This record gives sequence, structure tokens and C-alpha cells, in this order.
Amino acid sequence: MAAPAAAHPGRTFIDGPAGKLEAILARPKHEHPRGIAVVAHPHPLYGGTMHNKVVHTLARALLAQGYVVARFNFRGVEGSAGRCNADDDEGEGEVEDVLAVSGAVDDRFASLFPAEPERVLAGFSFGGAIQARAAQRLPSERLILVAPSVARLQVPPLIHPAKESHAASAPGVLMVHGDRDDIVPLQSVLDWAAPQELPVVVVPGAGHFFHGKLHLLRRIVEENGRR
Repeated sequence: MAAPAAAHPGRTFIDGPAGKLEAILARPKHEHPRGIAVVAHPHPLYGGTMHNKVVHTLARALLAQGYVVARFNFRGVEGSAGRCNADDDEGEGEVEDVLAVSGAVDDRFASLFPAEPERVLAGFSFGGAIQARAAQRLPSERLILVAPSVARLQVPPLIHPAKESHAASAPGVLMVHGDRDDIVPLQSVLDWAAPQELPVVVVPGAGHFFHGKLHLLRRIVEENGRR
């Protein structure tokens, strides 16, 4: 899919529950963008920021699909105010950050959408687990989880196959994982996905950070998002 011309991304600050959150917003040059996407970065205590290459790849893929894209730094990361408390409360504070960013982007770009915009929540590693938690509180059409640390954050299931009404309201989920991931074990994600009957796209030869495989990750995300 050829990427549409896009406006230069702009650094901004968004009011969050623990103070200002540093963000980069990018908007496609479509008159009517497809929707809004929020991308979350890996664990702040291990150097994760919105400038991570996987996060950047997800943002570019979603921008190419016509979404207004927001990537941001969680509380306490780089220019964002507050203190990272991810290990204290299983990421509850960071979930609140996602909700704040999503609401602010909705408000800022409301004039572009005659109705409720299509929403995408995407995240890598810690950010993927946070988005899986956020999706249980924020209605979303798509959820993109790359190497999500769902076991570490004890993320509850998204879908209960036995409950048809719950399954019908769940977002479309894309999970992508490398078979050589030595940080978030592939088996931990398979164990979480299997009871929910969620497929996992496994990229052969890819480690946790998808070194040398980012082009494959982008292709998978773009193909998943084709109308």
C-alpha cells in the first residue's frame, strides 16, 4: 500500500492525570481521515520511549492507512511529567495516560469526523499490554499488540468465547510476535491467546525488537488494515 502524503508530525503536550504528556501527532492529508490511532511504547524502566523503532514502525504503518496517529511518552518519560509507577500497579497509571491521550486527540480532531471516529490502539511490549488493558475500557475497532508482555502485567482476557455478547463487542485483534523473542517469551503470549481463540502471527527469525524484520512487521500491520 502506498503511503499517502502526510503532514509533518508535530510535538505537543497533552493534559494527563499525572501532568503534561509529551506527544507527537501526525495527520494524513486526506480530507476525511479514516480514524484515530494511539501507539504506546515499551517499558519506561528499560529505556522505552515513543521514539522506539517498533513504535515508529507502527505509527508509520497506521499513518499510511489514513489514521491520525498519536504516539506519546508515558508519565515520567523524557518530557512527560509525573513518575513511572508501572511496576507498582500493573500499569494502571499508564492505562489512564492512554485514555487521556485518546480523549485529547478526539477533541483536537473532532471537526474531521462527522461521526465517532474509528479507533485503533497499538502497542509494543509493555505498551502492548497497556493497550490490551485500555481496550477493556475504551471502545476500539482494532487492537494491535506486538510482543505484548501480557503475563508480566497479568492482563485479563479480552474475549470470553463462551459469552457471545462479549465476543461480539470485542475489537479486531492483531497479535505479532517473533519466534526468537528472549524478553517476552512467545509461549506466554500463546498461553494468553489460546483460551480466547485469538490467532498470533509469528515472524520467523525475529527477536523482541524485530531487528532486520521491521519491514515485515509494517507489511503485516498494513495488510491487516486493508478495507
